Amino acid sequence: MRILAAMSGGVDSAVAAARAVEAGHEVVGVHLALSRAGGTLRTGSRGCCTIEDAMDARRAADKLGIPFYVWDFSERFREDVIADFVSEYQAGRTPNPCMRCNEKIKFAALLERAIELGFDAVCTGHYANLVDGEGGLELHRAADNAKDQSYVLGVLTAEQLAHTYFPLGSTPTKALVRAEAAERGLTVAQKPDSHDICFIPDGDTKGWLAEKVGTATGDIVDREGNVVGSHEGAHAYTVGQRRGLHLGIPAADGKPRFVLEVRPVSNTVIVGPKEALATALIEGARYSWAGAAPVESEFRCHVQIRAHAEPVPALAVLSDGAVTVTPDEPLDGVAPGQTAVLYLGTRVLGQFTIDRTESAVPVG
Repeated sequence: MRILAAMSGGVDSAVAAARAVEAGHEVVGVHLALSRAGGTLRTGSRGCCTIEDAMDARRAADKLGIPFYVWDFSERFREDVIADFVSEYQAGRTPNPCMRCNEKIKFAALLERAIELGFDAVCTGHYANLVDGEGGLELHRAADNAKDQSYVLGVLTAEQLAHTYFPLGSTPTKALVRAEAAERGLTVAQKPDSHDICFIPDGDTKGWLAEKVGTATGDIVDREGNVVGSHEGAHAYTVGQRRGLHLGIPAADGKPRFVLEVRPVSNTVIVGPKEALATALIEGARYSWAGAAPVESEFRCHVQIRAHAEPVPALAVLSDGAVTVTPDEPLDGVAPGQTAVLYLGTRVLGQFTIDRTESAVPVG
């Protein structure tokens, strides 16, 4: 096959490209330039799209003896990922930019261009597996549960899966990938993993949002409507947050309080006890299936609401253009805007963006 290897500059994508070459495929490496303000180098292990990363990717491609290109996707990234991130926070939701990047950039814009240029598939260093099932190609968890990335790939469709290649999915541990990179002479063998949001490399999401949308003083209130503090912008808060509230009035029971809800229209943040974060139901109308869609409109599954959260047994119901999921036990601290990924065993069934939640602990 003709394979376009997306090379981030990290060890995973470098080894994935190497395995594609070793498997006999015709491989071309490409690094995505996602920012036009690329004059800064990586600090520590934050980010994944710096000039330093592009240079690391080029060195890996040279070592593998494959052609290498840098493609400018900065405008598409700005519109589909960064602008979406800002607007979601302004609407009081908690977005996942990595999900949007996979959906809109790596497996939409990149894959579209790859197919136009005659490539059969895009290869990445994600830890996930593709399996031929009765209903067609299926997306499954990786062998290494600690590194499994099937959650952030839950946005992929059947058509996209048909043109995707994940060489690392069956590797038992990340340590083996690093050892293989060293054996192959790849200089990124011990390069730290990237983390945090790549376009906020210093990790200060609150400060970054304040620069983008400004500040506006508002109230922090408890579930009964009593003002217990103030803030400089509701967009800087997310459901489940405890740190940085600086409440002027302590709770009657002396226990910590957490963000329960963000109301952007009134610029209000609602806080309450930890037990009030328990969520009995989630619902969303923006959903997709990673392969064949469920046959029944009501089915048992597991639901996962964060990349490294434990999956929870649940009942899913498709009705009136939306997916409603009722977990067997309450979910903890779910925010609108988060992505819920549905599993059947190790298989990813699909995903939806959470629009509505219902608390398991009513007021009063």
